[in-house]
Amino acid sequence: MSLSTPVVFIIFNRPDLTDIVFKKIAEAQPKKLLVIADGPRSPEEAEKCSKTREIIQKIDWDCDVLTNFSDKNLGCRERIVSGLNWVFSLVEEAIILEDDCLPAPSFFTFCQDLLEYYRHDKRIMMISGDNFQLGQSRTNYSYYFSKYAHIWGWATWRRAWHYYDANMETWPESREAISALIEDNYEKKFWIDIFEHVFNRRQDWDWQWAYACLTQNGLSVMPNVNLISNLGFREDATQALHKSPWAKLPVDDIWTIKHPPNVIRNVTADKYTFDYHYEGNDMRKRDTIQWKIYNYFAILLEKIKRKFFNVMSKIYVGKLGY
Repeated sequence: MSLSTPVVFIIFNRPDLTDIVFKKIAEAQPKKLLVIADGPRSPEEAEKCSKTREIIQKIDWDCDVLTNFSDKNLGCRERIVSGLNWVFSLVEEAIILEDDCLPAPSFFTFCQDLLEYYRHDKRIMMISGDNFQLGQSRTNYSYYFSKYAHIWGWATWRRAWHYYDANMETWPESREAISALIEDNYEKKFWIDIFEHVFNRRQDWDWQWAYACLTQNGLSVMPNVNLISNLGFREDATQALHKSPWAKLPVDDIWTIKHPPNVIRNVTADKYTFDYHYEGNDMRKRDTIQWKIYNYFAILLEKIKRKFFNVMSKIYVGKLGY
């Protein structure tokens, strides 16, 4: 296979994961590879960063390799944003992988074919390799449409990335419009809280892409089977530090694409995604009377236990004569 679509590979300090994902890229043999790498956070980390970058030297096929390596540590947000800005200053469209996103073999052609198919359709903001439906088929076609922007292996165009703003400068004026766009009150609270947090904190990069897609009322293409397995949920991760039910999901392949006849968001799939991937069900559960009663007594019991131990400690100390 020789892939004509440029592939972006975002790496940092994990040579083992980088090598695993690189081997999948090597199987696809892209004609153009753009590599983004952040610099070390400390002198001790420099060797890991160096070994990670050396993996790119294993390229043994005809490939135009462009690198954007930072000598200093920019941090996740600035490095990825500046890197993708660089990418889309050079190419019109690209497939994007981070060092912990292991693609199924067909992921590359899936993205390439759909980048071409929807190249001029401004309703479509991105192609994702992620399927978080946990084995449930949502369509008889190869993919469905979603309002969510999953970026564990994805692809997009310069025309869509144009709307990305890391600082979310339009948030204060768009807040009410976004709120009106989301019907479910729990989901409304979820996104308003997320965007408010990101706007004020200004450390993340990925939620801003979700914001860009929402403000354009854009759609994402989601495969009907999962094409990406995230290997990054471990102690040396930059962000994904905790255990997750979404880690290392099994993958399948889509070699022949069957297009849906209509461009309509799959509401059922999106509801499932919010309820389980974004933990909307937990939000609803916490709002029930049963949960409030349980939580009340759990807090009360904890207070009683603390008071009991404080009293017993004083009695014990008194007996010792301290």
